[in-house]
Amino acid sequence: MAGNASLNKANLAKQDEFYTQLTDIEKELRHYRKHFRGKTVLCNCDDPYESNFFKYFALNFNFLGLKKLVATCYAGSPIANRQLSLFDVSGEEGEAYLAEVTQVRDMTGDGGVEMADVAALFRSRENTLKKLKGDGDVP
Repeated sequence: MAGNASLNKANLAKQDEFYTQLTDIEKELRHYRKHFRGKTVLCNCDDPYESNFFKYFALNFNFLGLKKLVATCYAGSPIANRQLSLFDVSGEEGEAYLAEVTQVRDMTGDGGVEMADVAALFRSRENTLKKLKGDGDVP
């Protein structure tokens, strides 16, 4: 089976996001839209730009009426910077960060909202990225 071979290959390659496709997240969470209004969502991920859950919530931030999107993440994660970099500087592997999104808007002027706009909001410090103490693990 082609599907099974793809899953096994992804498992061996440790491609976690292979299992949570953006289209699957959209299909499921459309049933819960009203429950997100005014809420804070936490995504625990290696790199927010690689996480389809973070992408879903960031790209639908205004539509869902979120108060805040928070992600814990690691600089130098094995999958960091393959799609879009959250970090302007290369952090050492294992450095933990807290990314907080409080607004999403068109920063690139192309008429839509995409992950490049979210990155621009971090660079402009309108959304925040803070280094956590230690490795970010709860003691």
